[in-house]
Amino acid sequence: MYIYKRVSKKMNDSRTKTDREQSLVAKEFIWDTSTNTEVHFYVEPVLRKWLNSEKANTLLDLGCGNGALTARLNQFGLLCTGTDFSDSGIQIAQATFPNVNFFQSVMQDDLAQKYQSQFDVVISVEVIEHLLLPRQLFERAKEALKPGGTLIITTPYHGYWKNLALALANKYDSHWHPLRDYGHVKFFSISTLEKLFEEQGFLVESICRVGRIPAFARSVMIKGKLL
Repeated sequence: MYIYKRVSKKMNDSRTKTDREQSLVAKEFIWDTSTNTEVHFYVEPVLRKWLNSEKANTLLDLGCGNGALTARLNQFGLLCTGTDFSDSGIQIAQATFPNVNFFQSVMQDDLAQKYQSQFDVVISVEVIEHLLLPRQLFERAKEALKPGGTLIITTPYHGYWKNLALALANKYDSHWHPLRDYGHVKFFSISTLEKLFEEQGFLVESICRVGRIPAFARSVMIKGKLL
C-alpha cells in the first residue's frame, strides 16, 4: 500500500530557484519537497468516500502541487492525471511518482485539445482561493469532464462564527496573510461557492466542512454534477 511520503527531497535546479524567487513568503508555492501537506490528511477521507460513490475511473487534479495527493488517489484504483503551474511541483511529481501522468499548465490554458471529455472526475484542492478569475477553473473542468462528470472543489471555510472568532482574537493578519505572494485573493462562504457552481452549470450534490468542528472548520468541500 502507498504510504504518505514525508522525506524532503531537495530540488536545486533553476526552476526551483525561480519558484522560490516568485514566492518569497508563501512556502507552499516553492515545492522543493515531496511531502504531503496538512490539508491532504483531512480532505482525503471525504474525497475517497465521494469518489467511491461516483464509481469513477479517471480523475484530473487541477492544481496538483507536488503530486502527492494525486498519487495517493491513484493507488486506490483511479487512473489519475495531475497538472499545476509550478515547474518545481511538476518536476517533483514526475520524479517521485513516475506511474502517474503529470503536466505543467496555467489555469488559462485550454485543455480541450488534448483532454476534451476524458475524465469522470475533476478535483481542485485549495486552489480556487488563489485565482483572480475563479471561473477559469470551471472552464477547465468543463473541458476535461465527460458529460455528467463530477467536479470536487475544496477551499478554506469562511462563516459567521469563524470570522467572529478571528475578529475577537485579532487574528485577521495571520489568517488573511496580506503579504503572502500568490496568496488567497478569494474568500468563499458556502453560499457563494454554491452560487458559482450553479452559475457554471453544475448541480450541487454534497457539501462537507472538514478540519476542526464545523463552525470553525479549516475547509469546505463541495461536489457538483455537470448538467
